[in-house]
Amino acid sequence: MEFALPQTNADMLPFAAACVTVLFGLVALFAPRITFRALRLETSPRHPEALSESRATIAGFWLGVGIVTLLLYNQPFVQMTLGAGWLFTGFGRLVSILSDRGSTAYNWLMFFLALALAAAALAPVFGMVAN
Repeated sequence: MEFALPQTNADMLPFAAACVTVLFGLVALFAPRITFRALRLETSPRHPEALSESRATIAGFWLGVGIVTLLLYNQPFVQMTLGAGWLFTGFGRLVSILSDRGSTAYNWLMFFLALALAAAALAPVFGMVAN
């Protein structure tokens, strides 16, 4: 299998979304306290194992999907996987905004970031970006 960098806009968008996802995953893996602060979460001093959630659940998913998308950025089903992950992240954020009195500037910013990453991954799949 030969690795080539994206040459077209249709290939660049999911590749860029994957780069951002991998970057988030690396921060979650190697700096879990920063990740928790950025996500507005706190750990309890009585439960230091809580940091494993950042390293395992958050970083593991972001790195796994992000790296596969980097390697196979021109495959529609891989693009849909990354896009669906970010789309449902945005959906969960919207549900929180509407249900949990979470209408804060931070939540709206993260909602639109998730939608932008989802759109970058899904636009080529649905033919919204020309080669």
